[in-house]
Parts: sequence; structure tokens; C-alpha cells
Amino acid sequence: MSGSLHDAFLDELRDAFDAEKQITRALPRVAKAASSPQLRAAFEQHIQETKAQVERLTRVFESLGEKPRGKHCDGMAGILEEAKSALEEETEDATMDALLIASAQRVEHYEMAAYGTLVAWAEAMGHDEAARLLRETLDEEKATDEKLTAIAEGGINRDAASSSTDDESEAEEAQAEPQGRSATGGRRATGTGASGRTVAAATTRGGGRSTSRSTTSRTSARGAKATGARKR
Repeated sequence: MSGSLHDAFLDELRDAFDAEKQITRALPRVAKAASSPQLRAAFEQHIQETKAQVERLTRVFESLGEKPRGKHCDGMAGILEEAKSALEEETEDATMDALLIASAQRVEHYEMAAYGTLVAWAEAMGHDEAARLLRETLDEEKATDEKLTAIAEGGINRDAASSSTDDESEAEEAQAEPQGRSATGGRRATGTGASGRTVAAATTRGGGRSTSRSTTSRTSARGAKATGARKR
């Protein structure tokens, strides 16, 4: 690539061309992983839009008298690799959908930046047909990003947050359970001790009643002897 804006423009077009092809290959797996029917439908719709965007870029090249070809887009490859890692996570359905939306919006924001630059450069150089075609794709990327935001805020983020709270509560209960068993054991030990004291008290009271009866008997015997003496 030389130092002219036109050459930089062509280089960016080739980058975008390759990025769209990468996305076309990745999106079917992303759509399949979605649990929300609304989200899956949005991904499936964007698969068709992306294929149309590849065709649109072909027309942009032709309008410039250039042969359509791509140049490996390292930026998109990195974003899609992160999305692949998200697909391998073991999560609840709602959390997975939230991760898919986050990954997809990284893709959209990258494309919005790329196409915004391409539109501005095409207009600056007077490539009106190229600018019109590129703006059409830019508008589609913005619409897709807004749709994903609406789906996320329409319930998926809330469901994912609720699922996370439930998991935390279950973890706290599991952590507290062994302590509960220990406390129960402690109460049983206390109960035994209390029973021991009760038995001891009963024995003491029993002993007290026995002593009282013995004293009464001795008093009665002395009274009887005294009565006999008076009779004599």
C-alpha cells in the first residue's frame, strides 16, 4: 500500500470484505447456540444481511474498477475468537444469550467504525456510488446493534441476573449447611446436659422427700413413747 488515501481506502475495503466472510462463517453456530427464539431469529436474519453485504462490497469494488478480493482481517479474527470462547462456557441459557449478544455487539461496533470510515473517505474522494452502497451497509449494522440492545434489555439481561442471584443463594445455603448441623449437634448436647441436671434435681428432691418421711417417723415414735410413759 502506498501513501495515498485512495490506496488506504482500497486496503480498508479488502479488510471489510474478509471480515464479512469471517462473520458469514461464524454466525450459524452463534444462532444455533441462542436459546431465545427472538435472539435466534435476529442472528438468522443477520446471516442473510451479511451475505448481502458481501455482494454489496463486490459492487463497491466494481464501481472503482477494482477486482473484489479480501485481506485477512486480524481485528475481526480476534473478536470472533473471543466469541468462540464464550460459546464454550458452561452457563445457564439466559446467561449464554447475554454473552452471545455481547459478542455480537463487539462485531457490530467494529463494523460500524470500519464502515463509518469508508463512507467518509468515499465521500471525500467523490466516490458517490461507493459511498451510497457503504452507507447502506452502515445503516444495517447500526440497526442490528440497536435490535440486539432491545432484545438484551427486553428480558435477557434481567433473566441472566436473576439466574446469577439464584446461584449465589444456593452457594451460600450449601456453605451454611455444615454449620447448621454443628449447631444442631450442640443443641442435642445441651439437651443431654439439661436432662442430666433434671435427673440430678429429681434425685435430690426424691432424697429430700425420703429424709422428710424418715424424720416424721422418728417424731411419731418419740410421741408414742411419751404417751406410754404417761399412761404408766
